[in-house]
Amino acid sequence: QVQLVESGGGSVQAGGSLRLSCAASTLLYSRYCMAWFRQVPGKEREGVAHIDRDGRTNYADSVMGRFTISRDNAKNTLYLQMNSLKPEDTAMYYCAARFSTSCGITAIQYNIWGQGTQVTVST
Repeated sequence: QVQLVESGGGSVQAGGSLRLSCAASTLLYSRYCMAWFRQVPGKEREGVAHIDRDGRTNYADSVMGRFTISRDNAKNTLYLQMNSLKPEDTAMYYCAARFSTSCGITAIQYNIWGQGTQVTVST
């Protein structure tokens, strides 16, 4: 069973930066599509960014130009660099994995999830 463990969340003022990490417990990590989602209470989990096996990336419009997703296959780790943070970025952030050649943009398309890490952005 693959496990994902996120870290790096915290509290920051608007305009600040945070870097999230997600460590995966699988030797087949390079073959997974990886993604970051976020969720606030009372709302659906929304896709933030994903990266496929070949390193191709996709971002939600709301984070385009501010967030960067990347992966280090040698370390089985996924990253999300978040710059110019806004209060509306406040959410629980989740790492997700999908063993497929194609990535999805909806939560239902991913079957492996981390426990989440909280990001809070204050004004």
